[in-house]
Amino acid sequence: MFYGEYLHSIDRKGRLILPSRFREAAKSNFIEKFFVTRGLDKCLFMFSEEEWRLQEQKFRTASFTKPQVRAFNRLFFSGAVDVAPDKQGRILVPQYLKDFAEIKKDVVIVGVSNRIEIWSRDIWSEFYNNSRPTFEEIADKLMDA
Repeated sequence: MFYGEYLHSIDRKGRLILPSRFREAAKSNFIEKFFVTRGLDKCLFMFSEEEWRLQEQKFRTASFTKPQVRAFNRLFFSGAVDVAPDKQGRILVPQYLKDFAEIKKDVVIVGVSNRIEIWSRDIWSEFYNNSRPTFEEIADKLMDA
């Protein structure tokens, strides 16, 4: 549903405008609200409300007696905030999430099928440049699985 890589900036009020293709995808899929939380690799994850509920159900079934499950759930869910884009397609990203992802102003918004990732432009560049050389190797391992 969400695909592509887009360069954007956070405005002075801490708002981020979603790419028009993502706004169109949301509209055609009747998505009015998203959940944004701490992601992996120093980015933010953004899920539609429906996808959020699916992810929440997966984590809810994990055994809370395991320390790693508790730690992950605490960080993942305590960071979550629901956002509804305004008429211009902007969302407000809380400061604690920007701090987590080291976002100052320039961001890269990445569509990863069922979720959107929000990256600091510098961290995305580093991730991309480090991962690109092994893309074929990773693909080979995943396709053999």
